[in-house]
Amino acid sequence: MALSGYGDTFFVLLQMICVVVVVAYLITRTASFTQVLDGVFTWKGQAILTLLFGALSIYGTESGITILGATANVRDLGPMVGGLACGPVVGLGAGLIGAAYRFSLGGFTALPCAAATVLAGLFGGLIFLLAGRKFIGMHGAVLFAVGMEAFHMGLTLAICRPFEQALTVVEGVALPMTIANATGVFVFALIIGNLIAERQTKAERDTYLSELERKKAELRIAHDIQMSFLPERLPEVPGIELAALSLPAKEVGGDFYDAIPLPGDRTAFAIADVAGKGVPAALFMALSRTVLRANTLVPRSAREAVGEANSLIAEDAKSGMFVTLFYAVADPAKRTLTYVNAGHNPPLLFRSGAVRPVRLEGTGIILGVMPEAEYGEETVALASGDLLLLYTDGITEAINPGEEQFGEERLIETVTGCRDLSPGEIVDRIRGAVAGFSGDEPQFDDQTLMILRVV
Repeated sequence: MALSGYGDTFFVLLQMICVVVVVAYLITRTASFTQVLDGVFTWKGQAILTLLFGALSIYGTESGITILGATANVRDLGPMVGGLACGPVVGLGAGLIGAAYRFSLGGFTALPCAAATVLAGLFGGLIFLLAGRKFIGMHGAVLFAVGMEAFHMGLTLAICRPFEQALTVVEGVALPMTIANATGVFVFALIIGNLIAERQTKAERDTYLSELERKKAELRIAHDIQMSFLPERLPEVPGIELAALSLPAKEVGGDFYDAIPLPGDRTAFAIADVAGKGVPAALFMALSRTVLRANTLVPRSAREAVGEANSLIAEDAKSGMFVTLFYAVADPAKRTLTYVNAGHNPPLLFRSGAVRPVRLEGTGIILGVMPEAEYGEETVALASGDLLLLYTDGITEAINPGEEQFGEERLIETVTGCRDLSPGEIVDRIRGAVAGFSGDEPQFDDQTLMILRVV
């Protein structure tokens, strides 16, 4: 064929491909095609797809170029894609429609062309089944189209006579038909591949969101359970006003405070900070609080209660976690506070009339490290107007956007400026001061406060 003949053929086939792009988009957006992508095969859906791909096959025949009684076209495109994407029923059905129309037109190559169209749909459908009822992807589909057109040309040479005329036809249409059909399959495969990828991404997103919602729900439950560990209402303590607050950095945290009534109108106070944040810290917090409470309720001294709690916690602390603790027993009759500070931030005792607070320093190491650790205890006298501030390092180590810490001095200044208020109002002032200092900087550690005022 002359070069100009090839040019005309390619131009017409290019026009066909432009139409194919539009048709491919429309077919792949139908509800019937969507059902196939979901693995749902109904007779109604397959019938609709058979008619659509069959109509595409007829269009391929009608829009082709006739060369020596043979037509260069994309007739096999509909059955091939129908079979590869929708299975043998659609592929074979579309092939029979396209083949019947082509055979009705007659001509030198009517029989091999009709046979090739039927087999294109059938073979495509069988490949679909072999692939596990899935589309084989772009590369496989294009290779199949090239192979199918080669098979088509082979049938023409094998069936049509005289052979010389068949050879002339094949030489004229083989290259443009192969390129056109392969291009058409490529267009369909590209659109189908994108659809499959979009659906997989959506499915993965939906799964992720569902899992995220489930975990959020679990964390909300965990938060509620952990908050139930904290005193729902602080007890009435003769001669002492109380207020407390705990703000986890995450849904759950490792800080806790407690107020435990003891015989003789005494009350045990505790504030603790488990190393770390989140669920592991919350679990260790639950263990530590339970052990401490159990040992507090057994008649013994403050240092004995903390020492025994440490032994039990250390035996179970296989994860390497530990907890700082300040534990104190207030005796209203004696107006004393006996305390053990196990590596915790020194509470601040604001004496009535004093300028600077007294720091209640450590009397032993953190809990959960050495089972045999020994703890000392100290006793301080209490007077009317004294105020004791217990806190965790989430308060003093809160940072602002400039990465400057709130610090102990700002905490002392805040309390000094409002120490005549009620304990609850002082807690609110401290919370507001820390929040104002931090600005937009997120809370990175649990923040817990407890205030005792002697009346």
